[in-house]
Amino acid sequence: MKLVIIDTGCANISSVRFAIERLGYAVEVSDSPERIRAADKVFLPGVGAAAAAMEQIRDKGLAELLPQLSQPVLGICLGMQLMTRFSEEGQAQCLAMIDTDVRRMQVGELRLPHMGWNQIQAEQNSKLFRGIEDGSYFYFVHSYAVTVGNHTLSSCEYGGRFSASIGQNNFYGVQFHPERSGPVGARLLDNFIQLCD
Repeated sequence: MKLVIIDTGCANISSVRFAIERLGYAVEVSDSPERIRAADKVFLPGVGAAAAAMEQIRDKGLAELLPQLSQPVLGICLGMQLMTRFSEEGQAQCLAMIDTDVRRMQVGELRLPHMGWNQIQAEQNSKLFRGIEDGSYFYFVHSYAVTVGNHTLSSCEYGGRFSASIGQNNFYGVQFHPERSGPVGARLLDNFIQLCD
């Protein structure tokens, strides 16, 4: 199986790569359109600000390619947010792979970023969460989020409910960091790798 992590230039690629390799898979890091197209599964990690990340993706010539991919794609943290139409963070036009938007979190007296372990609840039945119990804890670091809607696979509570994961067709996104979420995060990555079209 060919696994490719997209080298967006805006992520700590190594932690995602090591998490996949710990599961026993070989994985390549690449920003080559040909290598990405040839992959069976694609990972889109990201950290930092949406507008700067989109600039890097455009500079690499990937903004047109990514929405056209037909294999399963998993966006992680900022990578998930980049899969939406638009992010309020820097007023960024994103990749429009999933039909939703990203807004700054409204959390009242709570601190931003939302950082640390928090529980998720299933909103839809998804193969991504096979064998993962409702209420499992995942590790989050973010100040922007997707509101709960039609494409929400699971949700989380922090000053209000937001999408912990989203999906549309072959595109999936998780707001949390599975590579930093222990055994349940490893299970989610393995579930994604084992997805059948």
